[in-house]
Amino acid sequence: MPRLQYKVYVIELNRRVFNENTRFRKANPQFNPVLECLYVGMTSKSPKERFEQHVSGFVNARGHKLAAKLVQKYGVFLRPSLYSHIEPVKTKAAALALEKKLALELRRQRYAVWSN
Repeated sequence: MPRLQYKVYVIELNRRVFNENTRFRKANPQFNPVLECLYVGMTSKSPKERFEQHVSGFVNARGHKLAAKLVQKYGVFLRPSLYSHIEPVKTKAAALALEKKLALELRRQRYAVWSN
């Protein structure tokens, strides 16, 4: 049985999110409006498959919604240029750490970023 690998990914969000979502705006006081609004996540699936789950509002067999509302409403497309240099990792904990690190790096570059 193949072992799971976890990957981080970045989704560009429609710029409306900054004006329409107060929590998003308050979380990003450093935002440079020349740059994009982004969502950073991690997954054991392919980033493309995970993006499709977000925008479709995917609900699993147990009835758990696996789509982030922010991405479902504002998700535009994947931004592989911002994450493809990051190698997959073997544990969920390592992937969560990478997700947080990438979100922080992008905020330092003055993108507006949301991450769970």
